[in-house]
Amino acid sequence: MRIGELATASGVSVRSLRYYEQQGLLSSERTSGGQRRYHHDAVGRVELIQRLYSAALCSEKIAELLPCFEGRPSPALRSSLLVEKARIDGMIRDLEQARGVLVSVIDSVPED
Repeated sequence: MRIGELATASGVSVRSLRYYEQQGLLSSERTSGGQRRYHHDAVGRVELIQRLYSAALCSEKIAELLPCFEGRPSPALRSSLLVEKARIDGMIRDLEQARGVLVSVIDSVPED
């Protein structure tokens, strides 16, 4: 399938697909005219990439994890995902603390 078809089928922009390819997350073959051609299973891969980005993973971590999703997931996949969850939990705690400080500052400012 061509890049525009993949973009439509996956709901992702052509620009994003090119970025995924540049980051090694997605691969294509080139026609003799230089056009990208994607395998039919690329839609599922793009959807997985989107889910991992939505889980606040960076492209480097996604590239590391993608092979673990092929075939039967390994115990290492679960372990890596749990590490990422702990990282996000820490970020949430930090944000909640920052919000608490900001609320305290707001409360100390006299109203007009």
